[in-house]
Amino acid sequence: MSAWPKVRLSEVCEFKYGKSLPKSSRVEGESNVFGSNGVVGTHTTPLTAGPTIVVGRKGSLGEVNYSDHPCWPIDTTYYVDETSTEADLRWLFHRLSDLGLPNLNRAAAIPGLNREDAYRKEFLLPPIEEQRRIAAILDHADTLRAKRREALARLDELGEAIYVDMFEARAIEVMHVRLDDVADISSGITKGRKVNDSPLREVPYLAVANVQDKRLELSAVKTIEATAAEIQRWVLKQNDLLLTEGGDPDKLGRGTLWANELPEAIHQNHVFRVRPDCERVNPVYLNWAVGSSRGKAYFLRSAKQTTGIASINMTQLKAFPLEMPDMRVQREFAQRVQALDSTRASHRTALSELDALFASLQSRAFRGEL
Repeated sequence: MSAWPKVRLSEVCEFKYGKSLPKSSRVEGESNVFGSNGVVGTHTTPLTAGPTIVVGRKGSLGEVNYSDHPCWPIDTTYYVDETSTEADLRWLFHRLSDLGLPNLNRAAAIPGLNREDAYRKEFLLPPIEEQRRIAAILDHADTLRAKRREALARLDELGEAIYVDMFEARAIEVMHVRLDDVADISSGITKGRKVNDSPLREVPYLAVANVQDKRLELSAVKTIEATAAEIQRWVLKQNDLLLTEGGDPDKLGRGTLWANELPEAIHQNHVFRVRPDCERVNPVYLNWAVGSSRGKAYFLRSAKQTTGIASINMTQLKAFPLEMPDMRVQREFAQRVQALDSTRASHRTALSELDALFASLQSRAFRGEL
């Protein structure tokens, strides 16, 4: 058991208030300007004295960011620099990140972090040399995680580069067809519909949040009660392309392929299901063609847009102008993308393991067991 004293945050540091710096007042320079979510711009002069911890006060409350250099935290943040603590700043950054500050919101409308609530947080305080040792270990583990995330981002960029090289940067022979010439397109089940007296069964139900750009987010999947006929009508099958109806304009054309990740899953009415004729179009190629810059430009031209929200309807999706290269070329592209997907899956597994290791190291370090 550690002999370190238990202290309150107020005994370790002061949360200083950031200072307003509107965009109109900024002069682009070498000092980063920090909001609650991270860097929001630059300025010629900093507000802080050196390396700085920035804590979200409004909006993304309790989010913790770190600047290696003097910076300007704006008035939606608190900050801690060398003038407001005697603790090692890197150790304190890791300690604050694991202190549960985002859970301290008391505001009903705009989320906000009251620093008096934060000051009451208690934790063990190791000697300064031990703080530096812990920070070095956690920094090393965090660097490994960052490298994995960077590798994943590079793989995403490589996929885009392969598509551009094969289908946009060179002239190839293509057929021009409507999307509904080579695929069956359907909307999904509607919540709150009338079901009469038919027996119902609970099944997984994919919503817009589950459908990301060329990937599925299945950490939180809701269920819905549906009749046997509804399940048969909307159940997803291998190689179905799922496309979101709308949202932010830059999300139009967002979609991914279904690979039977869940049994008997169906989809809501704000998610379109595009079931390709695999004899005529390769599903992987179709996913990338619909989500390409050309595809997104079509959706932006066709979409109904109101106050920053854009949406497409079934008629517009069916009329999507699809360029169809030779099937041999489509398959070649799919094979290259699937090789990338395999590498990406390995990196994601490694990143999950590193995340688990980092969490374990944090827990042990802050209990004095590292």
